[in-house]
Amino acid sequence: MAAGHGAPHGAENKAVALLIAVLALFLAVAEMGAKSAQTEALNANIEAANLWSFFQARTIRQTQLRTAIEQAELDKTDANRAAIEAQQGRWRGAVERWESEPATGEGRRELMERARRAEATRGRQMDRYHMFEYGSAAFQVAIVVASAAIITGVGLLIGLGAGLGALGIALTMLGFFAPGLIHF
Repeated sequence: MAAGHGAPHGAENKAVALLIAVLALFLAVAEMGAKSAQTEALNANIEAANLWSFFQARTIRQTQLRTAIEQAELDKTDANRAAIEAQQGRWRGAVERWESEPATGEGRRELMERARRAEATRGRQMDRYHMFEYGSAAFQVAIVVASAAIITGVGLLIGLGAGLGALGIALTMLGFFAPGLIHF
């Protein structure tokens, strides 16, 4: 009799062990996706910060030249009028170039657009990261629950572990394909 009871229980334990192995595989994929998304988010954050710093530097330089133009206007006399107006013209050209410089992408307008794109990338990558982390958590809990099923012999825990694993798969797939679809 004891042998008869051992065979189905042993087969069930093998099935649960296989479930745990599959969950561990998906956990590794979710963790890899999370790490990749986190790295990309950090890179985009650094890029955005650098671009905004460059934008601020351009703004400061523009303000300094605008102030110099205004000061030169006050210092203008008949004797130095031509020289001051020529210098003001050069300064105005620099101010305009710093406002928009499509050729280099380093005008304030272009820097602002690039910084906003980097921020959007950072946001998408953080959404991906969170989905992968939630998926990873679901896989970890599923592994614990499935392991408890082996120890306790409670079949309901196997189903719960499989259900949590399915939730983990869904969240991981959202991380890959639609990270901004839902927010927790």
